[in-house]
Amino acid sequence: MGTAPAKRLSEMGYDENKLGFGDIFTDHMLTIRYSATAGGWQAPEIRPFENIELHPAGMVLHYGQQVFEGLKAFAGQNGDGIFLFRPDMNIARFNRSCVRMCIPPLDPKVFMDQMSALIRKDGDWIPRSPGTSLYIRPTVIATDPHLGVRPSKTYLFYIILSPVGAYYPEGFEPVKIMVTDKYVRAAMGGVGEAKTAANYAASLLAAEEAHAAGFTQVLWLNAVDKSSIEEVGTMNIFFKINGEIVTPALGGTILPGVTRDSVVTLCKDMGMKVSERTVTIDEVVKAAESGGLEEVFGSGTAAVISPVSHFQYHGKDYMVGDGKTGATAHKLFDEITGMQVGKRPDKHGWVVNIGS
Repeated sequence: MGTAPAKRLSEMGYDENKLGFGDIFTDHMLTIRYSATAGGWQAPEIRPFENIELHPAGMVLHYGQQVFEGLKAFAGQNGDGIFLFRPDMNIARFNRSCVRMCIPPLDPKVFMDQMSALIRKDGDWIPRSPGTSLYIRPTVIATDPHLGVRPSKTYLFYIILSPVGAYYPEGFEPVKIMVTDKYVRAAMGGVGEAKTAANYAASLLAAEEAHAAGFTQVLWLNAVDKSSIEEVGTMNIFFKINGEIVTPALGGTILPGVTRDSVVTLCKDMGMKVSERTVTIDEVVKAAESGGLEEVFGSGTAAVISPVSHFQYHGKDYMVGDGKTGATAHKLFDEITGMQVGKRPDKHGWVVNIGS
């Protein structure tokens, strides 16, 4: 694997304990181009990290035809390789998103093999300090130089890598969230379950207003009834109400999270009752008022598990449990992060060792 990661990063002036998230990039990137007239996806190329050149009429810039993913690579605790956590789910979701956005999907084996080769090539960039990882960002964009609403006939798929620390400045500490019924994130029949840039652009204004009011994230409600809960910020959301783990059911407007699926499975392993169903903000408010709301936490690749201490709805603040990180959130965080680096057993076969 070359120079030890900690030494390499420090030599470049990076403190592993102060990496932040998404600002530092490795030496190389993977690119694969697509042309409908040249036989589809072309030969992959791992090349030096560089800027992308686009025609001013590039269709991604005008019509938003784009898909991305996010996953992480971890250095094995015993120096026994580089670990990925459930990459098959990310690849499958990427291709489902591509279909929704009229983008040709990639061969999953090519995706996995080439992504692994890139990570191994820049393996020296993988940090080893607790809570750090190498974030992986696969992306595909429409590149036709054309002004007119139709699917592009050419695309650029690329993967870039970024050594990261905690997603939130708070780290694994409870955050405050604001419930909004002023804005909506997605609607049935839209692109809410696709991982595409438009979903995130639509969330920015609400998030900025929440930040200005002292909250970390926004809790989104259903676009039609303005009552059913959907997601929190860029994460799936879980509630522990009177001992039961409840999370909104997938139904076309919610991103099917890899960490979400892992949490559902692990909670069942722990013998907990888990329900994937409609959960309304009124139900959560009543549970908070009666003392039955024991925990609230978000789940996602970037933050893994993000506990919630308080939420605000219609100007009123509600405390979750005792306002501290709950036992379930703590256990899930420790279990998933421990599994990802080989410290805890992986009975479901979720961790893939891609070598070194």
